[in-house]
Amino acid sequence: MNDPIDRLRAARPAHLGDTPVDERTRAAELTRAMAQPRQERRTRRAPGRRTIARPAWGLGLAGAAAAVTAVAVAVTGTGGTAPSPSAARTGQAVSSSESSESPGSPGSPGSSPGRTAPDGQVRLSARTVLLAAAHRAAGQPDETGAWWHTVSVSRTLFRAEGADYTVVDRQRTESWTPSATGPEQRQHSGSQSLGAQPATPEDEAAWREAGAPAEIPVVVPGKKGAKLSLSTGSGEVQKGQAPLPDGDKVFWLGRNVSVRDLRALPSEPDALKAWLLRSYKGHGTESSAPMSRDAWLFTVTTGLIADMPVTPEVRGAAFRMLAGLASIEVTRDVTDAEGRAGTAVTIDEPEASAMGKAAAGNDGVLRTRLIFDEETGQALATENVVVRPGGPQAGMEPGTVWNSDVTLESGWTDDGPAS
Repeated sequence: MNDPIDRLRAARPAHLGDTPVDERTRAAELTRAMAQPRQERRTRRAPGRRTIARPAWGLGLAGAAAAVTAVAVAVTGTGGTAPSPSAARTGQAVSSSESSESPGSPGSPGSSPGRTAPDGQVRLSARTVLLAAAHRAAGQPDETGAWWHTVSVSRTLFRAEGADYTVVDRQRTESWTPSATGPEQRQHSGSQSLGAQPATPEDEAAWREAGAPAEIPVVVPGKKGAKLSLSTGSGEVQKGQAPLPDGDKVFWLGRNVSVRDLRALPSEPDALKAWLLRSYKGHGTESSAPMSRDAWLFTVTTGLIADMPVTPEVRGAAFRMLAGLASIEVTRDVTDAEGRAGTAVTIDEPEASAMGKAAAGNDGVLRTRLIFDEETGQALATENVVVRPGGPQAGMEPGTVWNSDVTLESGWTDDGPAS
């Protein structure tokens, strides 16, 4: 199964059947599927607001588009730097293995010492930052309701066909997942195209030089000959609904799970890790391409943190589990596509693994990152950043955010979708 469309079709949950999907949405789905084996990432609200989370596969997969802007690849814990087109959105990175301090009481903020940098500032290890986030996430109120409700905006980069500029396609998605189960229950969603726009001022200048077209033909990554045209204007809200698989399954966590399954997850890091790894088969969550255990755990765990209706204790356990992965890094002072400041936990992955096959000569590397608010442990966004261009990202500058998904709202509510 080497064709990207075949891989996407195989990864699509059975309950969505052959529901018609427009080409714009399908292209966004393809871009997402090739960008990273996604498990269901999304949504928690901005700090200080009620929160929500979205299922991995939305109705018609309308929310599968992701984000993008040029940003810097942060300085690594070993002191090296990657090429950086812009320093606007990233800060200092530290690796989980950078400090050998004892963590003290797991999850206690400030329980691990940091190190003093030449500028006199204390640099905390990735483990310390994540344990502090775990402590705060676990301390959030545990609320339930009739519906798990999420709102997110995804952004995906596309190259204009036959032109020298790049555009960002934006899509807003809202979903309601019922806490009740049964064959009569439905998951509801609404999606709206927010239009495409030039990615940078330089791209805008090239777009205007090309006549500022309102319809922009673009190149679909990984699919030669595929035709797609993006509009610069906003579209109408597209509403849909679908039954829950098996009457209760709607989220993806290495396998299909229900809200009840999520609420019953272990709240101890080692037990949670063991539960998740029962679904690990040595390959990606949505392809047969080999994937390391750490990368797989990172993928499913960031989805759990970002937009699933787990208890605060489980979300805290997920952060503690990430703190134990040797291959992750943490970068502070990062901003998401909405301009909100946060901290990012990241892992690098060969681009060929994300695509689902090893293309000849493709040595590209992608950085997957979860941006979160340290004060609450709430997710702000998930992003894929180009570290070494290759495959669909060939020609992009290192540090480019190829796609992103920003959580605007995520949490329980008793208010269902409007009829």
